[in-house]
Amino acid sequence: MCALLKILKDRNQKITDIGNVSDNQQIIDEYPLLSRIDSPSDLRRMPVESLPAVCAELRKFIIDVLSRNPGHFASSMGTVEMTVALHYVFNTPYDRIVWDVGHQAYSHKILTGRRDRFETNRKLNGLSGFPNPKESEYDTFTAGHASNSISAALGMAVASQVNHDAVARNVVAVIGDASISGGLAFEGLNNASNNNSNILIILNDNDMAIDENVGALSEYMAHLTTSKRYNDLRYKAYKFLRLHNLVNDRNKGAILRFNNSLKALLASQQNIFEGLNIRYFGPFDGHDVAGVVRVLRDIKDMSGPKILHLRTRKGKGFKPAEDNPSVWHAPGKFNKVTGERIKGDSTGKPLKYQDVFGHTLVELAKSNEKIVGITAAMPTGCSMSFMLEEIPERAFDVGIAEGHAVTFSGGMAKDGLLPFCCIYSTFLQRAYDEIIHDVAIQNLPVTFCIDRAGLVGEDGVTHHGVFDMAYLRSIPNMIIASPMNEHYLRDLMYTAQQRSESPMAIRYPRGGGVLVDWHNEMHMLPIGKGRRLSNGTSSVAVLSIGPIGNDVQQVIASLQAEGKSVAHYDMIFLKPIDEEILKKVSEHYTDIVTVEDGVKNGGLGSAVMEWLNDNDKNYVRVHRIGVPDCFINQGTVPELRKLCAMDNESIKRLIDDVLNKKGEDSRI
Repeated sequence: MCALLKILKDRNQKITDIGNVSDNQQIIDEYPLLSRIDSPSDLRRMPVESLPAVCAELRKFIIDVLSRNPGHFASSMGTVEMTVALHYVFNTPYDRIVWDVGHQAYSHKILTGRRDRFETNRKLNGLSGFPNPKESEYDTFTAGHASNSISAALGMAVASQVNHDAVARNVVAVIGDASISGGLAFEGLNNASNNNSNILIILNDNDMAIDENVGALSEYMAHLTTSKRYNDLRYKAYKFLRLHNLVNDRNKGAILRFNNSLKALLASQQNIFEGLNIRYFGPFDGHDVAGVVRVLRDIKDMSGPKILHLRTRKGKGFKPAEDNPSVWHAPGKFNKVTGERIKGDSTGKPLKYQDVFGHTLVELAKSNEKIVGITAAMPTGCSMSFMLEEIPERAFDVGIAEGHAVTFSGGMAKDGLLPFCCIYSTFLQRAYDEIIHDVAIQNLPVTFCIDRAGLVGEDGVTHHGVFDMAYLRSIPNMIIASPMNEHYLRDLMYTAQQRSESPMAIRYPRGGGVLVDWHNEMHMLPIGKGRRLSNGTSSVAVLSIGPIGNDVQQVIASLQAEGKSVAHYDMIFLKPIDEEILKKVSEHYTDIVTVEDGVKNGGLGSAVMEWLNDNDKNYVRVHRIGVPDCFINQGTVPELRKLCAMDNESIKRLIDDVLNKKGEDSRI
């Protein structure tokens, strides 16, 4: 079926044959409607009666492609009808659709001219797995982190007003019931309620995040007392009043307030959105495409902020995903007929770093009653689920609320607990102020376990965890460490629990470790001390931090086989950095190569150069290997490391160049 992705059409809708004519005919027969949709304008020319069939073909297409090329499955399966209805009713791309997170936007990509490239989704030089404005004019805003859609959409709606657009521009924010619990979403809602801009918020309510939703808002959403009977009556009354010009923009506020007061009186409960004076419609069946089209047509030209509540089912149309949406969030390859997930043989292979963290945390917590675990909506992703299962009274999933997770941890640390706060590197960026203000200033012993540190692969630019060492290194009181293997991860966690002060960050990558026998007897590590792995006789010393040091070891072994002797030090700690090692290498080597799985600017290489400069060691040349000063798109980790000149071949080439005195002086 790869040929399905090779169908191209010219502006006259004529199919250009790339492969076999009979193959193309088979594809057209299998997708008679989808094969005709090259843009939403093609969709809008179809009768509304055709939309259920379009949705069925979209689901079939997504299942076919993602069964072979893994991606975010369940979320996109649940938003097919919603996406079709939005592009059918609104004049995109002039009208704006702003997606939140972007897990659910595959149908959107397929309908907006990227159907024939969808096989390249999440691949190097292919489509991004998330909406990306550089990729398409239909992708109105970057989406990868949750809860930003309302604020961004409101900004676009206000821009339309300020620009005095001749034709009114509709702006739609699509946000899930998990993302709307994020603090930024509340800030956007609060501001939208005070603004008369024409913004429509689509609340995609499927009772799920990646894991189960947590928190009072999730509970509220599940029991929202907006009955179908009441909704139908209000909706029909509104249409009648609008038709007879009995309601308009001048009196809508008074009518809305009266409606909200009457409803609160009858139901003994206030709708949180109507309490903000945002018009609320719903909940409606998000899988009734004709019904969603009808409602959107009726409300799209209403001025002022409004929210449409659609109930959907994650994984809709594929029973295994409907039955277990968490597993099918990103299931990997699978059999599209049986639903069996295709897993590689993990026998005899190292555990994932996240699982070593999860098991170790439980082990430590059982022997130290002061230890508590905190995660922000990623218990399965970071393996905090192990502690949630075994010691639930001391493990907390706070939902999509990274800032709260950090301050919550700070509060517990202030009163004597030892919080291990586990957040993905890219998401910890959202809590930078809280790290400084609520933890570091008070020198509290919060341990930040930073998962997915470094290049993460196919999730791409919004998810790479490459900035944490640089953005944490400037914070006073902060200890920063990265283990070279699972034993050192466990030792660092064991060391972290001994502190009574000082925040500490332990960063580790996505995916498998390097040791099959990972369960060592843990011991204390001296803070700020690295270790020498090999003593070289040449003029070059390599300083690395984290698991990428294992790659350096392979390179040094290869050089040694060629008769080249290079020293290697595993720094372990970025801050405080081991000054004894720096003093030693500056006295015995003319060239230092630093290797890190993070941005070069501000990371290990920068720290080494700063120390050399401050200690009048400017005669030592420093050559930095790491992520360059640009945003890195999607691809496999090996592909991206090669792209960034961080792979083994590139590391070896640079060391060879330095040994041959061809290396570039990084101080220039």
